[in-house]
Amino acid sequence: MPKRFSIFPLLVFLGLGSVALPASGQALVPYTLQMESKELEQQGLNLAQDAAQLARFQQYDLALPRARLATQLAPDSYQTWFLLGSLFLQAQEVNNAIDALQRARTLQPNEPGILFALGSGHFQQEKYQEAVSVLQAGLKIKPDVPEALFDLGNAYYKLRRYPDAIAQYQKAVAKEKKFWPAINNIGLVKYEMGDIDGALGHWRSASSLDKEAAEPRLAMAVALYAKGDREQGLSLGEAAIRLDSRYADVKFLQENLWGDRLLTETKKFLLTPRIQETIAQNDNEPRQPQNAPE
Repeated sequence: MPKRFSIFPLLVFLGLGSVALPASGQALVPYTLQMESKELEQQGLNLAQDAAQLARFQQYDLALPRARLATQLAPDSYQTWFLLGSLFLQAQEVNNAIDALQRARTLQPNEPGILFALGSGHFQQEKYQEAVSVLQAGLKIKPDVPEALFDLGNAYYKLRRYPDAIAQYQKAVAKEKKFWPAINNIGLVKYEMGDIDGALGHWRSASSLDKEAAEPRLAMAVALYAKGDREQGLSLGEAAIRLDSRYADVKFLQENLWGDRLLTETKKFLLTPRIQETIAQNDNEPRQPQNAPE
C-alpha cells in the first residue's frame, strides 16, 4: 500500500500552508477543522480528475502518484480508491489494485464499475471463481456491459465451463455487434470442445469485423493447416504474423487464452519453414516507435 503522508507537507504542496491555525481553546476549532478537511478532500478529488485525464492519454507513470495522493487527501471518497485500483491494474500491480478496489467497495458496495474492476483483478490473479462471483454481482446491478460479460465469459472459460462461457460471449455480442474479441473467443472455446468447423466460422466472422486483427487469422491458419489445407493455412499465418508478430510467441498466445488443443497445433505450425522464415523477416525489420501501452 502507498505510504501515508503527513498533513502539513500536503498543505504546503497544495498551497494551503498559509491557512491560519486556530488558537488553543478557540470556540470554533471543530468548525475550522471541518472546513480544512473539506478543502483537502476537494483538492484530492481535483487530483483524481488530473490523474484520470493523464490515464486517458496512457500516461500511467504520471497518473499513479496523483491518484495515490488523492486517496490520502480524500480517503473517504470511493472515487479516489476506485481510480487508484484501476491504475494499479493498468500497471499490472494486481495485489495493490485489489487492496485499493476492496477499499472502494467498502465505501460504495453497489458501484458496478468497482465490481467489474475487481473481477479483472481476480482474473489476473488466476482466482477465476472469485472473478465470477464479483462479475456476476456487478452484472446484477448493471447487466448490459459488453466488456463485463466478456470478462465473465473468460472466467468461465478458464474454469472449463464452456457452455457458460459461450453464453456470456454471445450476450456481449448481442449488446455490441462488432465486439470481435468475444466472437473470436467463442472460436477458442469451440476448438477446445472439438468443434473445428464452428471455431473456423467464428474466426472468419471476427476477421471480417477487423481487418487488422491478427489473432483470428492465425487461429484460422492453424486450424486449416491441421485439417490438411496447408497452403491456405500457411498464407493466412504469414499474413497474421506480419500484422502482429507477438502472435508467433506461444507464451503470448497462452496469455490470450489459447487452449491446450489449439496450442498443440500452433507449436507445430510455428515450426514450419515458411512460418519460421516469416518470423525471421519480421525480427529483422526496423522497429517502428511504439505508443504507450494500453
